[in-house]
Amino acid sequence: MHPPGASTVLLRYGDLTTKSHAVGGRMRDRLGGHLEALLDARDLDATIDVGHARTILDTEPAEVEAVARTAADVFGAVSASPALAVEPTKLAIESALREAAAAHYDGGTFAVEARRAHDGHPFTSEDVGRFGGDAVGEGAPEGVEPRVDLDDPDLTFEVEVRESVAYVSLDRIEGPGGLPYGTQAPLVALISGGIDSPVAAYEVMRRGSPIVPVYLDLGDYGGADHEARAVETVRKLAWHAPQDDWELYRVPAGESVAAIADALDRGRMLAFRRYTVAVAEAIAREHDAAGIVTGEAIGQKSSQTVRNLAITDAATELPVHRPLLSWDKDRISNQARALDTFAESTIPAGCNRFAPDNAETGGSLGRIRETEPTDLFERAKTDAADADAIRIDPAAPADWDR
Repeated sequence: MHPPGASTVLLRYGDLTTKSHAVGGRMRDRLGGHLEALLDARDLDATIDVGHARTILDTEPAEVEAVARTAADVFGAVSASPALAVEPTKLAIESALREAAAAHYDGGTFAVEARRAHDGHPFTSEDVGRFGGDAVGEGAPEGVEPRVDLDDPDLTFEVEVRESVAYVSLDRIEGPGGLPYGTQAPLVALISGGIDSPVAAYEVMRRGSPIVPVYLDLGDYGGADHEARAVETVRKLAWHAPQDDWELYRVPAGESVAAIADALDRGRMLAFRRYTVAVAEAIAREHDAAGIVTGEAIGQKSSQTVRNLAITDAATELPVHRPLLSWDKDRISNQARALDTFAESTIPAGCNRFAPDNAETGGSLGRIRETEPTDLFERAKTDAADADAIRIDPAAPADWDR
């Protein structure tokens, strides 16, 4: 929803505003590059002015909603609004608010929220709120009784007054927050194709880290659709960073998984997790990645108790990042739905055949080392070296519509 004739988008920052001048400038450059890539991938055209407090995009009125939704996808943004740019005068602001009210105010309560970023105007923010409210009342369609509610309005008219322009908007599209993409070192993301791992990968992308996605082909334990669902979830992740050349590294893990299954029952999943992070470390060394990211959460599975997570971490010298560590399953599933990875992640894949009869919830590092295959880490390095790369083409989420 936007004022008639709107052709501008306001993009607002979050954590980026806390950075020093030098660091913030470099991060804003990254944000601008990411934004250009998103617009290009979605065949949208806009001029971009990356400023200290806001990024301003100018486009055509017919595309302003799509450009705003695209801007709201950029990492580092907390919100984006399609807006009408007018002269920073009382008359121009009143006129814009009257037209916006005539087009969109159909009853209920409203508020005018004004902020002024320049002191050289003959009115204050409070003045804008007062004369703006009068203008909305004048523009309300016949039969609509204007009612003001400054605390919890049904519709908010926003006015942002700058030195040479004022912006009038009606809607804020929520952004992902975080930090601009590429401002942190890359991480290897273990992608199982399940619900959790794509969400974890997205979370570190949202905080600025590109990912190197890695999938373990479990051989006879994988199931026919195991690889397909991993590929599809990575395609959805790639949609958020189209400037990268995306590849999913497929590791031939079938023989090693079978060796783990033959070596032990209790503690099997724990040994397997140690193998996976060792594989991820080997691939991270090749790609100069700074760590590993997984979708593990405390206590969600037997291998994810706090004792067992420590045993898993002992298998690698790199940090293992777990952005979902304290998330409940419902929260993870809801985020997977928002990313449109949930449907693919819930396709039956048959990998539960690897699960042991007796789960180990409080493992001992010494006991695991005694029972896991003696060549586990040599296998991990060999399997990582034999990985092949699957080319990934980004896929739009189901709800994307220009």
